[in-house]
Order: sequence, then structure tokens, then C-alpha cells
Amino acid sequence: WSLPNAERYALQYADGRQTYITESNRGEIKNGSILRLTTSPDQEAERLYSGIQSNNSDVKTDSLKKLASLSQDVTFAQEFINRNGLKQIFYIVEEGNDTGEMLAHALKAFMELMEHDFVSWETLSAAFIKKIVSYVNMNAVDASVQQLSLSILENMVPASRLLFELVKKEVTLDRLLTHLQVTNAQLQLKAMALLIALLLAATDAERRDMMDYLREKNIRQFIHKNIIHSSEPLGDEMAHYLYVLQSVSLNLCERRMRTSMDPYSQEQRELLQSLRQTAFESESEAPASNFSTERRRSLCAKEFRKLGFMNNSNPAEDLRRAPPGLLALDNMVYFSRHTPNAYSRFVLENSSREDKHECPFARSSIQLTLILCEILHVGEPCSETAQAFYPMFFGQDHFFEELFCICIQLVNKTWKEMRATQEDFDKVLQVVREQITRTLSLKPTSLELFKTRVNALNYSEILKLRQTERLHQEETLAVPVLELRKRLKPELLELVRQQRLLHLCEGTLFRKISSRRRQDKLWYCRLSPNHKVLHYGDVEEGVHSPPIESLPEKIPVADMKMLLVGKECPHTKEKSSGKQNKDVLELAFSIVYDMEEYCLNFVAPTRYEFCLWTDGLNVLLGKEMTSERTQTDLDVLLSMELKLRLLDLENISIPDTPPPIPKPPSNLNFCYDFHHAEQ
Repeated sequence: WSLPNAERYALQYADGRQTYITESNRGEIKNGSILRLTTSPDQEAERLYSGIQSNNSDVKTDSLKKLASLSQDVTFAQEFINRNGLKQIFYIVEEGNDTGEMLAHALKAFMELMEHDFVSWETLSAAFIKKIVSYVNMNAVDASVQQLSLSILENMVPASRLLFELVKKEVTLDRLLTHLQVTNAQLQLKAMALLIALLLAATDAERRDMMDYLREKNIRQFIHKNIIHSSEPLGDEMAHYLYVLQSVSLNLCERRMRTSMDPYSQEQRELLQSLRQTAFESESEAPASNFSTERRRSLCAKEFRKLGFMNNSNPAEDLRRAPPGLLALDNMVYFSRHTPNAYSRFVLENSSREDKHECPFARSSIQLTLILCEILHVGEPCSETAQAFYPMFFGQDHFFEELFCICIQLVNKTWKEMRATQEDFDKVLQVVREQITRTLSLKPTSLELFKTRVNALNYSEILKLRQTERLHQEETLAVPVLELRKRLKPELLELVRQQRLLHLCEGTLFRKISSRRRQDKLWYCRLSPNHKVLHYGDVEEGVHSPPIESLPEKIPVADMKMLLVGKECPHTKEKSSGKQNKDVLELAFSIVYDMEEYCLNFVAPTRYEFCLWTDGLNVLLGKEMTSERTQTDLDVLLSMELKLRLLDLENISIPDTPPPIPKPPSNLNFCYDFHHAEQ
């Protein structure tokens, strides 16, 4: 347009994130994007750099506010940082004369500038960090400043060991617990985020100490009462932090789980002997001291056999297998000490049964501990996106041991219901695993409720459930039914396709995950009602279904070339240098568009969303739906349709071959001739 001093101007998107157009991103401009002419990023950076040094507080506040919003743009951020702008922000914070709104804008701008990874977190000055820490530790500070300060510290913690130690020393756990107890949900969330960041960056020993301290301070009871059962619904972010806290707590069992029993350890031998004494001390109290060593040894062996150890002369051998290692011994000792009546009843009841029908306490405990470790994922790294925590975990001290106490009694109950013998041991434990997983999937809110439900789900109930599932399978395997199924399949597959596209039209909230941490940034993506365009854009926390007009970015479906999932995605390749989390791999997918030059990268919030989105995108690309969800949805629809069609055939066995067609009659003279009748 022949503007004089053209270098002073730049184009910028008029809506959405208002990114500057540069040589590197000009190819991404879509038809229909509205651009505006504005001052170039370097001019703007220069102006704001002067503005934030102004002595006029209004000019300074406005400049910081503008800086906080513009810093999201990478081009502007680069220009501002090149002018040593961060130093000026450090100065504003370190001087500490400004408070309230001005300080909040300065901290927000700092957060946005650091987000681009141009500057390392390790370059922060001690004075700056001290000031940020003081905002967290002081009481009379604006809530928005405290939130931003907590966020800054949360980002610093994973950056280096030095910063972790500094934050851990300066911000005490007590202080974080005080922030957790405020009514401001956002402040509560940021305090929880920092607590989780500290726990994840700590060494095993530090983590153990921190968890012990938190236990002393009753954090569990507080979370159970004020966060899980608060009047406000639980946000995704908080659900994730509670999942991590649960995971970190359960992983404290990992060390014992992976340690085999040492037969020469006095402490471990005493624990083992205490099991025998608690169960049989009343019987062998008096005469034992008079016995010879040989006699006492044989008596001990006999009692260990009654306790259900396979190797009764040297029971430590049974505990050499790790996992479950010493964790199984801990569980048995906990059960014998905290519920001595139930323990004695279990052991004595089984030692009075016939040899073959006794339920071996020790062997069952060892196997049950292993099952619980697998179900609760003990020893597995935390997922970056999962939100599946058990509310009852926070309702109980010694959750793992208490759960074991309920389940070991369940083993005995199920053993009796199955009238099992030693050969059935694996079958019984399989049923118990099913009882536990089916009950846990109902998400009971307390261990009491879990106990009631798991005991109600007895062996006959499990059999009924299995029978129903099996019958349903057999019914659908008859040849005519299979043919009918084949005919119905295309129609129902079309129904699944329509549902997937409808889901894409409703849209989903996705989370941005950076290499450094789990982001708070959210974006929304949805398909236009005519299935021609994908709309997407950044949104704030709490926005559930933004209208299409508010999503500035778009990709025409016609430009989409292919769908990548898992390891093929560019955003998982970038991350693979670090410790790759398998859950991100399972939930990642990308759309390649525009001559295969660009990618839109997703990390689905759940496996369910991943399946629906990958199916929907495959439908748009004209490909087969490949997710496991397609098969289950199709099976459900087919089985419902088949049941409806076969309702009239209740209790009639369907033959495998069609009935024979009778021979034609010898003559066809019985046919009525209309012509003669008319004449």
C-alpha cells in the first residue's frame, strides 16, 4: 500500500488471540480471516518498554495491562525480551512499591513472556524469587497477586533442583495448607498445583517426609470434607491433582512391595512370629516353654501350616517373591493387630476344616496384596491427564491396609460360597478380583459403602452376571442370527457414524500440554453443523460450550489430508526426549492439513473422547472408524436390535439350518381360474 516507513506497521488477526502476521506464519492465513493494520511488534515493544518505566501511575498500569495481553504473541515477546524488558519487570517487582492491579499485570506479563521458553527459569535473581515468595507468605496481599505468585513458583519447581530446594525451603507446607483452606476456588487450585509440583519434583525420601507431614496435618480429612464434598462441583484440574495425590500416596507402598523378605532380619522374623502368636498364643501359652527345641520347632511348623504358608518349616520363603514382597507381610500384621477377632476367626475357622477345604490365610494374603497393587496401579508413574481418583481414598487413613482387611475377609467368604478346595485357589482369587473391580467401578464414596457393596456382590451374583454375558454371546452365535446381524450391521454402522459427527459438532474442551508442565490453558474445537469446517480457539476455564462465532481459527474439512495417532504425532515426538508418559501417547492425535504442511495437535481429555474424535475425523476423511469404541458401540446396538427382533422367539430354539422346503405338488389344478368365473 506504499505506506511511508512501512517497517513500523504490521498486520494482526482482528479477533481471537490477535497474533501478529510474520514471514514464518503468513502461510497459515485462511480465506475469510479478518486482519487489521497495527503498529509493528518492535515499535509496540519499544512503546510499552518506555510506558512501564513511566512515573505516571496510570500510564504505567495501562502499559503493563497491554503488555500482559500482547506477551502471548511470540513475535512481540521476542522483541520485548530483546530490549531487556524482563529486567524492567524484575525491577518493578523487586522494588515492590507497586501493589494490587499494577503488580498483578506485571506478574501476568512475566508469566506470559516466560511461557515462550526464550529465557531459562534458572536465570531469575534471588531478590525476585524472594519477592514472589513473600507474596505467597504474606496475608494482606491481593488474591490475584497470590494466584499468579503461586503459578510462577509452580513453574519454577520442575525447572531445576536448585529452584525446587529454594521454593521448598521458603514456602512451607503449612503455608500451602493455609492457602488450601481459603474459599477462593482459584487460589485453592493454584496452591494445590504448587503442592503437587513440589511432590513430583522431590526425591523418594523427601516425598515420604512431605507425605508424613501432610498426614500429621490431616490434609486428607480436609480434602475429603472441603474439596470433594464441597457445594461447588469439582473442576477437571482439581480432579487431576487429587488423582496425583492419591497416586503419590499409594506409591509410598512401592518400596515395601519390591523388597523381598530377608530371613536373617530380626525385625521381619519377629513380625512373622507375631502372626503365629496372635492366632495360637492362647492354645500354646502354657506348655510351650517346657518343650524341647525339636518339639517346639515342629509345633511352630504345624501352626505356620495352619496359617496357610506353603513352606511351613521356613515361612519366610513364601515372602521372597516381590512384588508383593514385604507389603503382604505388613498387610497381614495390620489385619492381625487392628481386627484381631476377625483374624483369629479366619485362621481358626479354616484350621478346623478338612485339609482340602481350608482357605490358606497367608497364601491368599500374598496373592490378594498383588491383586490390589495391580488394581490401584501401585508403583506406576502418574499419568499427566488422568482424573480418576477414588473419593473413598481420602475418607480413610491407612487406606491400602483397610482395603486389604475388607478384601481378605471377602476371600474367606467367597471361598466358602464356592465350596473351594486347594486346587480352586486361582479360581477363587479370580472371582475376588472381579468382585473388587466391579465394585470399584461404581465409585463408592466410603470404605463402609465399598464393604457393603462388595459383600452384596457374592459368588452367585457373579455367576449370574457371567451367565447373562455368556448367554448373550451364545444367543448371538446361531447361524441365522449371525446372518441377520450381518444384514443389520451397515445400517447401525451409519448410526454410529452420525453419532460421532454429532459429537464433533457439539465440540470438546482440550488442554494444552507443554513439555514443562501440565498447562492451565484450554482450547475448544468443534465441527460446523454442515460438516464443512473445523473451528477452534482458546477459551477460559469454566466455559463449556462456546458458540462457533467465538472460535477464531478454522480448518476446512476439504483441506484435511490425514489423521495421525500416538507415536506418529509431531507433539509426542517433541516430548519423547524426556520421560515419555504412555497416557499422553494413548490420547494424542493430530490432523495434517493444507498440502501436508501443517498439523493441529490434540491430547484428548479421556480415552472415550479420543475414540469419538478419531472416529469422527476418520468419517470426515472418508475412512473406516478404527477405535475400540466403535466395536463396543456397534455390539451394543446390534445386541439391542437383535433382542427386539427375536422377542417373539422367546424360548424357541433356533435351528442352525433352515427347515427343508417341501416338494412341489404333483399337479397345480387347485389353482383358481378367474377367467371362467367372469364368463
